[in-house]
Amino acid sequence: MQNAEVARQFEELADLLEIQGANPFRLRAYRNAARTLSGLPDSIQDIARNNPKELLELPGIGKDLALKIETIVETATLPQLEELKEEIPADVVRMLDIPGIGPKKVAFLFSELSIHSLDDLKAAAENGVIAEQKGFGKKTEQIILAGLEHLSQAGNRVRLADAKAQSDEIIHDLDTLKSVLQISEAGSCRRRKESVGDLDILVTSSQPNEVMDALENHELVKEVLARGETKQRVRLNSGLEMDLRVVPEESYGAALLYFTGSKEHNIVLRRRSQERGLKLNEYGLFREEELVSGRTEEEVFQTLDLPWIPPEIRENRMEFEAAEKNKLPELVELEQIRGDLHMHTTATDGTASILEMAEGAKSNGLQYIAITDHSKRVTMANGLDATRLRAHWKEIEKVQSQISGIQIMKGIECDILEDGTMDLPDDVLSEADWVIAVLHYGLKQPQKQITQRLLNAIRNPHVSIIGHLSGRLIGKRPGADLNYSEVLKAAADHGTMMEINAHPMRLDIDDIHAAKAKELGIPIVINTDAHSVRGLEVMQYGVYQARRAGLTKKDVANTKTWKQFYNLLKTSR
Repeated sequence: MQNAEVARQFEELADLLEIQGANPFRLRAYRNAARTLSGLPDSIQDIARNNPKELLELPGIGKDLALKIETIVETATLPQLEELKEEIPADVVRMLDIPGIGPKKVAFLFSELSIHSLDDLKAAAENGVIAEQKGFGKKTEQIILAGLEHLSQAGNRVRLADAKAQSDEIIHDLDTLKSVLQISEAGSCRRRKESVGDLDILVTSSQPNEVMDALENHELVKEVLARGETKQRVRLNSGLEMDLRVVPEESYGAALLYFTGSKEHNIVLRRRSQERGLKLNEYGLFREEELVSGRTEEEVFQTLDLPWIPPEIRENRMEFEAAEKNKLPELVELEQIRGDLHMHTTATDGTASILEMAEGAKSNGLQYIAITDHSKRVTMANGLDATRLRAHWKEIEKVQSQISGIQIMKGIECDILEDGTMDLPDDVLSEADWVIAVLHYGLKQPQKQITQRLLNAIRNPHVSIIGHLSGRLIGKRPGADLNYSEVLKAAADHGTMMEINAHPMRLDIDDIHAAKAKELGIPIVINTDAHSVRGLEVMQYGVYQARRAGLTKKDVANTKTWKQFYNLLKTSR
């Protein structure tokens, strides 16, 4: 039972109770507990089972919440949560993912208009019923219709980090079986797509039934949906579905290749096979009935006159042309990252001090960081005005004198305001070592207006980088409608860097536009946007996104040493 799963259940409980109109203090307690657990470096399962009294020492965890944590750890669920899920349909909870529709409005739609599904909501909006309700109006109705369109496109996909955590745990546990010879994830999770529809696991084993029994009885599995001699489909407690396939050793590589995908990549491989008088499927590469290769992916690729292609770039975009020319990129690795230039502290909405963040980054092997708390426009995060920011920078200088082995840059995450100006004046920004310009508000402005806001920031001589460019939240909020071509060209012209925000909800910019930025010579910086020491661990997901874009160490600016990066920053300005 992972910390993230316990936190998820508390968040879900708070959502359901909020729809019911529960006491705000009660809701805050559950959300604070979820935040505590998400940022906890130790295993909540180990604490609950071995030292349950230590639960009471965690911030915001009292006796009631401690008991609930113990219940989730031991039973994988919470009776109160299950009861609420019986009372409130899942689609009603999904309405909370529509931007601008809060719990009070969802509660009204559910209880007063008897809207129990997304289809009911769409029909009510299209028929003008919602616009007639007090506190809604035509604008809200249009927001709902646009939000429903986004939800339908997102489907029931799960963010990569959530899906991978579940896949990793199950693979780890199955791999302890002596009968398991080889095991690997496949599908879009292995390709590190930003969201995942379902999970795939491939196994070679001398005892398929033992492996399937182990999966059926795994604590993350809710029910078995289908089971045959070599294939099993289960539904996890989270709702995500997983396929387990047991394949022969001589077919393992071909099956891994086939079930990893993508579909478009596999089509090209099959065509390439046919051109050589061969047939490729999940069982192997055949000439007539003879198995030519299939034991490993490398073997199959080699038979097709190709080097092994990393899963992240198997999308039929550039990989085949590069492979044929022996120019496949040496994709960037997590171990090559030397700096993290977007993080928050208790000065705004972070949970750790400047020193704690610096020590956490140093323990992760980083050479330099930038402390980039919010500017004043983000009032909900206690954003900094000029006076507080300058005092904050003095604190950074003080901390720098207390710690060696890591360089701390004085930064700011500065909002690009709705009118296109920066949230802080130039004389303040000029004193910063590092300025991230971002969009947090006005994301629904017309393309021309929001593009101009970004262009203004890019042209500002004090702005170092554009952070989470589109402002999207994966599966929850679409990005702003901006002219990427114009923005990226301006960034290239003015030496402004672009961020891949590694937070699993953002992964922004996306892989397509990161690849375009590389083509234009724009330095990419992969940042965590961490709000806690544990938040620094999401760097891996930004690296996955960079790899999907085909980025190498050379393309990512924060793979440079501190001296190299400092010189790059001076040159770009």
